[in-house]
Amino acid sequence: MGQSNRTLLAALIGCLAGFALAAATLWLTRQGREPAGIPAGDARLMAEVIGLIHEDYVDKTDNHELMSNAIRGMVGELDPHSAFMDAEEFEDLRIATEGNYSGIGVEVTIDEANVLTVIAPLDGSPAARAGIRPGDAILSIDGRQLRNERLPEAIESIRGEPGTTVKLGIGREEVPRPLEFTIERAIVSVHSVRFEMLEPGFGYLRISQFSETTGADTEAAIRALAQQAGGRLRGLVLDLRNNPGGVLDAAVEVSDAFLEEGTIVSAEGRSDEARFRMEAMSGDLSKGTPIAVLVNEGSASAAEIVAGALRDNGRAKLLGQKTFGKGSVQTVMPLEDGQALKLTTSLYFTPSGVSIHERGLEPDLPLPEPAGDGHEEIRAAVAWLKTGNTALATAEAPPDGG
Repeated sequence: MGQSNRTLLAALIGCLAGFALAAATLWLTRQGREPAGIPAGDARLMAEVIGLIHEDYVDKTDNHELMSNAIRGMVGELDPHSAFMDAEEFEDLRIATEGNYSGIGVEVTIDEANVLTVIAPLDGSPAARAGIRPGDAILSIDGRQLRNERLPEAIESIRGEPGTTVKLGIGREEVPRPLEFTIERAIVSVHSVRFEMLEPGFGYLRISQFSETTGADTEAAIRALAQQAGGRLRGLVLDLRNNPGGVLDAAVEVSDAFLEEGTIVSAEGRSDEARFRMEAMSGDLSKGTPIAVLVNEGSASAAEIVAGALRDNGRAKLLGQKTFGKGSVQTVMPLEDGQALKLTTSLYFTPSGVSIHERGLEPDLPLPEPAGDGHEEIRAAVAWLKTGNTALATAEAPPDGG
């Protein structure tokens, strides 16, 4: 292709890009937003690159796909939690917070070293049954080594039809060589609350993640446990271990269920909507029951909001290990054609004004990482609730917990 033809093609695409920028500016103005003011030189550069790819790349390309990839790259470079989602990905996100989906039941993120890392496997999921742990590094998927992987593409590769399998290559700190896990996909349930009486007067409430039903399910669980205890609990173990987070409003509802008053969480961002403060309303459903909150390195985001809110308001102590440290809030913004933008819009702060972003919450009572099913931590929490003495927290309680 001659240089003059290339120049003409770039000019034509530049005109189209100009029209697109003008349309975008008009749309932003109608939405009450200020246009970004993209420099004309950057628009021409983008048009020139698209033109060269369109004409000279070894395989035929689709301009729509090129633009989608450009948007993905632009958003994905902001931080590990922001993402552009096509209609299918947006629907998957909606299902994951409302109902069920097909996969292995693992929450992942891209860490600061650009490694795909497990936040936590969901309770009872194929990943949990296979032995996947918080902090595991996913090095390969079905034999494909991961290098600079985008989070949406990684999640899409892990999910699939029920009954099919996915092979994960896993790096684990204490293991010198990568491990291999072949996991069969299944329908993963998002219902996240379960409860039981550990012994007379002492209840156990497990929240595996925060979905849109978690707040109501937690309130129902508190009432049921109080009724089983004859009207009021003597103590409650709130288990947030390996809880990767989820819906912010659900975390606020859960916190509010245990508080009479006080700040739950505050957030700071650039827009008016990104700056907020959530306050508790009167009505502690647990009637002041002492609470031991179990946390670990898989406790992240919304789980950390609940843990911080209850501790800072004097309603609970944290037992276990330091939490993950995800202190940012993502807002999902619907776009045209069923697509969406998941954008980090705020950093949140615990009631005492502390940001846990990339630092996590330190437990009041550190416990060694459990070697087995974690029941020993539950027994330690019950012992602490009985005595209030941290020195006796590792004492044995009746072994019927968990």
